[in-house]
Amino acid sequence: MTSTAKEKNIKDQGNRWIFLVFGILIMMCLGTVYSYSVLRVSIERQYGIGSMLGGLPYMTSLAFYAIFMFLTGRYLERFDPRLVLIAGGLLVALGWMLSAYAPTIYVLTFTYGVMSGAGVGIAYGVPMTAISKWFPEKKGLFVGLVLIGFGLSPVVTAPLIRQLVDAFGLQYTFLAIGVSFGVLIPLLSLPFRYPKMSAGFLEGTKSASLPGLETRDMVRSKGFRALYLNFVIGSMIGLMMVGLTTSAGTAMIGLASTEVTGLMVLFALFNGAGRPVFGLITDRFSSGRAMLLSYLLILAASILMLTAGEGDSLKYGVSFSIFWFNLGGWLAIAPTSTSAMFGSRSYSRNYGVVFTAYGIGAIAGVLASGLLLDVFGSMANVFFFVVALCILGILVTLRLFGTDNRKVSGSDIILE
Repeated sequence: MTSTAKEKNIKDQGNRWIFLVFGILIMMCLGTVYSYSVLRVSIERQYGIGSMLGGLPYMTSLAFYAIFMFLTGRYLERFDPRLVLIAGGLLVALGWMLSAYAPTIYVLTFTYGVMSGAGVGIAYGVPMTAISKWFPEKKGLFVGLVLIGFGLSPVVTAPLIRQLVDAFGLQYTFLAIGVSFGVLIPLLSLPFRYPKMSAGFLEGTKSASLPGLETRDMVRSKGFRALYLNFVIGSMIGLMMVGLTTSAGTAMIGLASTEVTGLMVLFALFNGAGRPVFGLITDRFSSGRAMLLSYLLILAASILMLTAGEGDSLKYGVSFSIFWFNLGGWLAIAPTSTSAMFGSRSYSRNYGVVFTAYGIGAIAGVLASGLLLDVFGSMANVFFFVVALCILGILVTLRLFGTDNRKVSGSDIILE
C-alpha cells in the first residue's frame, strides 16, 4: 500500500484532527500535576507541616502515575479508548474533590496522590496511542504535539489555581478543579476511537517492519540498565525542581508567590519546548549525547542558582527555565531511546517498564529535597545535591553509553 493510500485509509474514517485537538486538551487537564508547587505553600501552612511532608502528595501522585501507566499500558488496545479515558478522568476528578475534605496530610496523600495520580496514569496513554494510529505517517511529530499539552498545562492551570486559592481558599480550589475535570475530561473523551486498520495498511506501516526485543529480553540488557538509571536521575532532578519552584522563588529570591506563578507560564513553555528539542537531538545524534547535554545544562543552572541572592530574579528565571526545559527533555529522551534501542515490536510494554524510572525519580527526589530542607533549612543544599547528581549522571552516561555519535539499536544490545 502506498503512502498516499495509507493516509486515505485513515482520512476516509473521519476527521482525525479532532483527536489531536481533544488529546491536547485532555493532556492539559492531566498535566495539572505540574502546578502542585502553587498549592504546596498553602498545604504546608494549613496542615502545619515541613517541606518533606509537604511534598508527599506530589511525590505519591507522580509515583502512582508511573505505576498505573505501566499497569494499563498492555491493555490500552483491548478496551474502548473512551472507557479508559473516562475511567481515568473520573478518578482524577474524584481525587481532587475528596482532597477538599482531607483532614490530614496523609489523607490528602491518598486522595490527591494515590487516586488522582492513578487516574492520570490510566488516562495518559490513550491520547498517545490514538494519535500514533491516526497519524502513522508522522507518528513522532504528532505524539510530541499531544505531549506538549501535558507540559504546557501550568500555563493555564497555575495562574488559575493561584487565583482560586487567593480568592476562595484551598478547599474550594480542590473542589472546583475536581468538578471541572469531572465534566471536561469525559466530554472530551467521547469522540475518541481507534481507526480501523486494513491488513495492507498494517503491513505497510513503518513500525510493523521494525525489529525489536520482547520486554523480558530488554530488562536483561545493558542498554536497559543504562537508560533506566539515567532516566531515574534525570526525572529525579526535574521533578524535584518543579516541586520546589515556588519555594525557591519566595524563600531564596524573595519573590511574591504571585510573581512566581506568573513566571511559571514561562517555565511551562520551556517544559513544552524541551520535548521536541530533545526528541530531535536524540534522533539526530544519540541518546548518550542528548543525556550529556541535559546534565551539562542542569549543572550550569544549579551553579547559577548557587550564586543567586535575594532579588536575583533574572538568575532564578533563567535557571528554572532550564530545569523545566530539561524535565520535558527527559520525557522525550526516554521514549525515543526506548524505541531506537529496543524497537517497536513491544514498545508499549517496554516503555511502560522504562517509565517506572519516572516514579522512582519522583519518590527519591521529593524525599531527598524535603529531607535536605528540613535538616539544613537552606535551599542551597538542594542545588549542591543536584550538582552531585549531574556529576553522577555524566559518569554513568560516559561509562554505559560512551561519547561516540553512534545510534544504539537492538542489534547492539548485549544480553547477559
